[in-house]
Amino acid sequence: MSCVSEILERDMNLFNEYLNTDVKKTEGSGNIDLVADFTEYNPLHNGHYHCMKVARAKVPDSLFVAVVPGLFERSGRGIPYILPRELRAEIAVSLGADVVVEGPPMGVMGSGQYSLCLCKMFQALNTDFIPRGYNPDENFTEILNRINMGHHIAPKPYKIVDKTTGEILLKDKLKEDNYVITSFSNSLSKIGFDYKDKFIFVERIEGVSGTRIREAVMSGNFDDVADMMPSKTVEVLSSNKDKIIFGKRDEAAILENVNNLDLSKLNLFNEKLAIEIESLRPFDDLSDVLNAIPQGFSTHFKERIISVLENPVKKEDVSLFIDKYPSQIRVLKYKDSDVLSLFKEKVNTENVSVC
Repeated sequence: MSCVSEILERDMNLFNEYLNTDVKKTEGSGNIDLVADFTEYNPLHNGHYHCMKVARAKVPDSLFVAVVPGLFERSGRGIPYILPRELRAEIAVSLGADVVVEGPPMGVMGSGQYSLCLCKMFQALNTDFIPRGYNPDENFTEILNRINMGHHIAPKPYKIVDKTTGEILLKDKLKEDNYVITSFSNSLSKIGFDYKDKFIFVERIEGVSGTRIREAVMSGNFDDVADMMPSKTVEVLSSNKDKIIFGKRDEAAILENVNNLDLSKLNLFNEKLAIEIESLRPFDDLSDVLNAIPQGFSTHFKERIISVLENPVKKEDVSLFIDKYPSQIRVLKYKDSDVLSLFKEKVNTENVSVC
């Protein structure tokens, strides 16, 4: 069994464990402030590190908790991460995070489904502050101000609306990082999370290229991008080349599932897409499966569908997963036992497990 197939089999078991765990909510009793950041750390580069340091400086006596997307190791684009989350967590703690928890899966869920789970995690963490990197833009300044006032800001097609006042703040699209902030605050509003004065907005730094980092990972030569990442990230990448899963798929599982399952029951599939792919069975090669998937509304639609075929989560199970999420908080890494005790006292759940 390959490294990738072992990870995916383990994660499907963990997904089912979430479904079968009873939710045990409680009110956190800890007085310490908790700063929660959500990011893929794919890998943790200087931009992530800068955001962490700014947040720690603004709230020095706090717990810094990193929420790292977990199950199935697929990004929102449906593409395999560079490193498994345990190694991403190791890097984060070594650079200043107190606790790293497993966030919801990305590549096998819709963006709205993922966002809802993430917001519920922030509630369960009893979060006090949320650091977010943004791209400076004069049109975005007022939107940031409204968000920190606690207003319900909603992204609509080609416009941004303040639903608290009914005003249209912008008639245009936002840059990706800025859109993520607006979309996330919108989801927080929908679940009734009060985020007034809780966001710590950090201006993005220059000189970091995710594309160049990924190219260096594929070539195994990190010299050209060493100045874009903390030395700890480069060290872990260099010493764990056998654990790099970027670009690796469980092709046997994909072919088995696409040829035999009722695709209409799988998450992200509609009836039309299922029938279209099933009509071309059997498939003998992954490239044929990719060619059978029509171009969707997003650039990465095909990769996300492949991820669902690789990890065949059913719609009904995803709905249950969201309803119960987080039925438990899985700690991937923590600084020390004292920090872990403070964390357990702070969060709004009795279900905290340590990997």
